[in-house]
Amino acid sequence: MDRHVIGIDVGTGSARAGVFDARGALLGAGKCDIAMHRPDGRIAEQCSAQVWDAVCAATRKALAQAGIDPASVAGIGFDATCSLVVVGDAPLGVGDPDHPERDIIVWMDHRAVDQAARINAGGHAVLRYVGGRISPEMETPKLLWLKENRPEVFAAARHFFDLTDFLTWKATGSTARSTCTVTCKWTYLAHEARWDADYFRAIGLGVLAEEGFARIGTEVVPPATPLQQGLTPDAARAMGLTPGIAVGAGLIDAHAGGVGTVAAAGEPVATLGYVFGTSSCTMTTTREAAFVPGVWGPYFSAMVPGMWLNEGGQSVAGAAIDHLLRLHPAHDQAVALAQAQGLSLPEWLADQASAETLREAAHLHVVPEFLGNRAPFADPQARAILSGQGMETGLPSLVALYVAGICGLGYGLRQIIATQAAHGAEVRRIAISGGAGRHPLIRQLLADATGLPVDAATSEEPVLLGAAMLGAVAGGIFSDLEAAMPAMSSVQITHHPAPDSRALHAARYQAFLTLQATARDLRDVVDAALKGDQDAVHG
Repeated sequence: MDRHVIGIDVGTGSARAGVFDARGALLGAGKCDIAMHRPDGRIAEQCSAQVWDAVCAATRKALAQAGIDPASVAGIGFDATCSLVVVGDAPLGVGDPDHPERDIIVWMDHRAVDQAARINAGGHAVLRYVGGRISPEMETPKLLWLKENRPEVFAAARHFFDLTDFLTWKATGSTARSTCTVTCKWTYLAHEARWDADYFRAIGLGVLAEEGFARIGTEVVPPATPLQQGLTPDAARAMGLTPGIAVGAGLIDAHAGGVGTVAAAGEPVATLGYVFGTSSCTMTTTREAAFVPGVWGPYFSAMVPGMWLNEGGQSVAGAAIDHLLRLHPAHDQAVALAQAQGLSLPEWLADQASAETLREAAHLHVVPEFLGNRAPFADPQARAILSGQGMETGLPSLVALYVAGICGLGYGLRQIIATQAAHGAEVRRIAISGGAGRHPLIRQLLADATGLPVDAATSEEPVLLGAAMLGAVAGGIFSDLEAAMPAMSSVQITHHPAPDSRALHAARYQAFLTLQATARDLRDVVDAALKGDQDAVHG
């Protein structure tokens, strides 16, 4: 009997499952949407019970489409967004007490901005391993917010999970945490195999240290490690599978995209994994630790076993483009035209663009930091800039705005790559994954904007594939991830930078940097005025 593996990916808006063979071919896929409570741009909450139901439904759909015998499934791997799940004996809401079912603080939630600022002001040595500044999107600021604002929920919680670890717990009953999740988002020091109790005491979470870290993880294992006795009978019944199937310790969703792509062309070192979805993440693998200001890490064995990882990215990417397009008068007209052709708006706009669109939009500049700058400034207060917009209201100007927005993301990526290179983490090529980066035009624009080749994987679902690789290792098909990664992935096409566009993109990149720096300076001046510091204003 052929052996199969399942990769399960929980993103911001949906749960997806894919059934793969041992060569990495996708045989069937399923998807189920997940609701989000987002009353404003700061708060984002979800329900873990609904997420688990969506995972099970997506898996059943994938199995039905693949048409395989469930008994042939050797292993399952999970990945998910780096969201905080609060688990108690009863549902514990993280916000409105009238909605206890909303027990997840989503990665993009920025309620903990003040807590993150206070943690950063302390300058603890642990922060060296998050690029010098912790983000409000990470878990310790969120835990501190919960302790300060919902102390009864904090006290009643039995477990605080990263979403990936919650899913493996639901599947197997194991409370083991993945090295990936706790190292990248919880300040676990994987290179020393320990939590730093002094850090937790210093920031106001000493109770977790006093408990021996029981609620955030006392067993930390590498990704793909088989957990407990595999799939429990209850989980198997809900997913349409057989009890006992191996379940591997999981990955954060972006890191699953990295695992699914960075070894497709061979050596993962110097290949940047670029996961382009609602947000974007950059994963750069190095043999030695590289400390890059404003870029998270270095993290040991968080993605490729035995190697170091630097993680950057943009707080919003696909979501930034969506928001940018909604600002244009022709947005609704374009949506109707796209829907008539069965396309998303970004797909339709990419189809409308031509080689001349960028030249037509040469003086239209977008710094798409609508939700702050994740890297290389770790500045949650940064905001977007649109320069050069005229009075045009027609569809051609919307297409130009779309292209300028994609270029803005590309220049932000170029800035991250340059910052990393200056601190010892060199990148020579980009491996792209994520739903927002599927269109050839987007890949070419990113290649042109960064000046580096962009590899597109053969797999149409590289994030799911990365999760499936975890199942392939846990299930014994491969001995480890180093063996699974090149065996199950390959490059379909490489987009090389167009030589005739280099000068234009170099000039536009300089404009991007100037606008970004000017916006920071202006913010400082205005903040000084608000505080009554006349010397700073006139200086």
